[in-house]
Amino acid sequence: MKWMIDASFAVHPDFKSHTGGTLSFGGGAAQVMSKKQKLNSRSSTEAELIAVDNVVTMILWTKLFMEWQGYPIEKNILYQDNKSAILLEENGRKSAGKRSQAINIRYFFITDQVEKGNVKIEYCPTDDMIADFMTKPLQGEKFCKFRDLIHGP
Repeated sequence: MKWMIDASFAVHPDFKSHTGGTLSFGGGAAQVMSKKQKLNSRSSTEAELIAVDNVVTMILWTKLFMEWQGYPIEKNILYQDNKSAILLEENGRKSAGKRSQAINIRYFFITDQVEKGNVKIEYCPTDDMIADFMTKPLQGEKFCKFRDLIHGP
């Protein structure tokens, strides 16, 4: 399973960020989500952590559901395009600097899931981040590329 989760920082009139995500089993998107975040964040990294926290229950539930249906999930990969967020998600407080010390502990639930082997986090360049389609208006070539990837063959 390949999850792509992204956040657009402070894009709403009340300066709240926006979460977008897609799930793919190879071709097309089996599940998508686009949602305004319920609280304000102080940085794009924090917005990415909130985005993952918004989607982590779907990630874990979908893995369990597929396994209960008899389809073993060998790789449950979460792709993100923010390297600072990836470090915080993989290492927890060990990667927190001065600006990230105040980040709420509930956003480190994902760190625990990484340690348990339930999900693996990998970097995805912004130009390949399909979840961008769910967080902001896209135009031209990027819109067409992501639309075709989401709809599948």
